[in-house]
Amino acid sequence: MTTAAVRSEKELLLATRAFTEENRAKSWFATLTSFALLAATTAGAMFVPWWPLRLALALLCGLTYVRVFCLFHDFQHGALLRQSKVAEALFWVFGTSMLTTPSVWKETHNYHHAHTAKIVGSHIGSFPVVTAAMWKAMSPHQRFGYKLVRHPINIVLAVFTAFTIGMAIKPFLRAPKKHWGGLVGLVWVYGLMALSIVYGRFDLWFFGWLVPMWFADMMGTYLFYVQHNFPEAHIASREDWTFSKAALESSSYLVMGPVMNFFTANIGLHHVHHLNAAIPYYRLPEAMEKIPELQHPGTSTLKPGDVAAALRLKIWDAEADKMVPFPTA
Repeated sequence: MTTAAVRSEKELLLATRAFTEENRAKSWFATLTSFALLAATTAGAMFVPWWPLRLALALLCGLTYVRVFCLFHDFQHGALLRQSKVAEALFWVFGTSMLTTPSVWKETHNYHHAHTAKIVGSHIGSFPVVTAAMWKAMSPHQRFGYKLVRHPINIVLAVFTAFTIGMAIKPFLRAPKKHWGGLVGLVWVYGLMALSIVYGRFDLWFFGWLVPMWFADMMGTYLFYVQHNFPEAHIASREDWTFSKAALESSSYLVMGPVMNFFTANIGLHHVHHLNAAIPYYRLPEAMEKIPELQHPGTSTLKPGDVAAALRLKIWDAEADKMVPFPTA
């Protein structure tokens, strides 16, 4: 992994600007075909007669949710379909219906981009990180809370923990006028659940929303985790932190095949995305290929061994200069 850019931070950021120009037709084609695939897989999961096929279609629908969410994410950054009111309405409905309140996502995710790999405020829009020294000073109650947030079960149950509670309920209760979309999403999603139970068709909600969303949120939350919690990740002190170092040294390149790159809209090239979030997803590989400083990132994969290694990383050990598991003592 590179430890310093050949060019200054300003020069490096200027070099990425050439890749922020989007192809409007390509952006619309990706968006509309992805929504069409989402509609088709949702309908199949809800209405085909054989339950194993319904389950398979529900999981495929979940993967499609991941892709559309990554496009929603690009739109929120202004990388895709900039200033389009149609796209704004489309993605607002999508984000609200999957309990990713757009106002909450934009607020917390922009903060995350501006403070990646900092200890202070790391919990906003991301998984919290404490140092080994901070861990020693924490009370048992504080340690339990920290362990709970970073436990794999929080990723498995993300549809309820990170999204229903974290992205909809808590923000609405904190600022109802600003994040009223959270209430809309809750009423829509769980209102449909109630109606499906009342009318004896819980299977429609189960296969059409719960299974796809559970799978999508679990996968999406792990992707978000591993993008900043991988063996080579570096956490800088406040004095040493810079925006470009955070992108190059604290954001991973998740190596995947063409199928998963399609469903994740190249979000695995996360170090490129963090250097300039205005680059459309389909130009991230081009930027990595043409900017030498982006060609030696810390990497991970979705292989079971790499997933297990990433999930074992819990706290930042400044002396060892790496993320480590919880102390055994």
